Amino acid sequence: MAGILAWFWNERFWLPHNVTWADLQSTEEAAFPQAEDLYLAFPLAFCIFMIRLLFERFIAKPCALGLKVQANGPQKAQPNAILEKVFTAITKHPDEKRLEGLSKQLDWDVRSIQRWFRQRRNQEKPSTLRKFCESMWRFTFYLYIFTYGVRFLKKTPWLWNTRQCWSGYPYQPLIPDLHYYYIVELSFYWSLMFSQFIDVKRKDFGIMFTHHIVTVTLITFSYVTNLTRVGTLILCLHDAADIVLEAAKMANYCKCQKLSDLLFLTFAVVFIVSRLGIYPLWILNTTLFELYEALGNFPALWVFNVLLMVLQILHCFWSYLIIKAAYKAISKGKVAKDARSDVESSSDEEETVPRSKAPHSTVATNGTSGANGTNGYLTGATSSEEH
Repeated sequence: MAGILAWFWNERFWLPHNVTWADLQSTEEAAFPQAEDLYLAFPLAFCIFMIRLLFERFIAKPCALGLKVQANGPQKAQPNAILEKVFTAITKHPDEKRLEGLSKQLDWDVRSIQRWFRQRRNQEKPSTLRKFCESMWRFTFYLYIFTYGVRFLKKTPWLWNTRQCWSGYPYQPLIPDLHYYYIVELSFYWSLMFSQFIDVKRKDFGIMFTHHIVTVTLITFSYVTNLTRVGTLILCLHDAADIVLEAAKMANYCKCQKLSDLLFLTFAVVFIVSRLGIYPLWILNTTLFELYEALGNFPALWVFNVLLMVLQILHCFWSYLIIKAAYKAISKGKVAKDARSDVESSSDEEETVPRSKAPHSTVATNGTSGANGTNGYLTGATSSEEH
């Protein structure tokens, strides 16, 4: 084990030439980032998750009800043991052959069975109220941490001159405000890593899961190697667009369509300018070129840049979806549901199979009114489309 740890923490991989881990040990004169500091993120992530539960229940939910956000979930399907067994054990989307078999077995017409399966699928989807509460929590956190980041960074020299990110590196003391900023951001993303399995499911779940892994890895990597100055720039830059996105989603859930469209278009502009403009010209420029000029080459530098490039690839993917949605908004006069909208917000289309038999028992025929077509917006990490 000792040999594996020694190999993993090889100084020639992580640090510039002639720098050792001993050089970066905290002293009474100066504190430096220590790998063990990151353990603080786990209990803090749990605390953030508990704060979220309390916030959603006692603050977000009353606000949602006050704004007349729909509280009821989708209409429940009529109890039926045979159909329920097929739904849970075999398939949630029966083919034509199975539908015909169930129709004969139950003496229901095919259309009624299709409607039952549609209602049963929608029954598992979250209510608009739940989605509003989740968005309000993220909006509140992003607004807080972005405001904190701006107030902190405007006092730093590296905000105005990115070459200052490498001045004196790696012997850059860790100041308390920077330590707090890093640990809170890391804790939040750890909480998202775990809560995404119980949160509202999105179509881009896999992409967002990859995004969270890259983000947590980047924050951890940059902290251990004391690349925290440029790290603060990346964190603050990414939080800006997420605030507007969550606000657009809340407006949409409140059925304030004009406000929602305006906020979404604002989000599109902020996202594209920050992720396709400022990020490559400001962040990647300093990590790919200015960092190399100041410190030369060492392996960890390239790992860091590879992770940043993966993030940029995700930015390009999301920007394509945003531009497509914005184009629909301009051409049709409103923001149409785009490719990354909430899967739970769209009901299945009404099947057009004609009735062949009258149902043996009464089945609701009004579709799934609970899935009310709320136009879900980009989930963005950020998350949000999150970083």
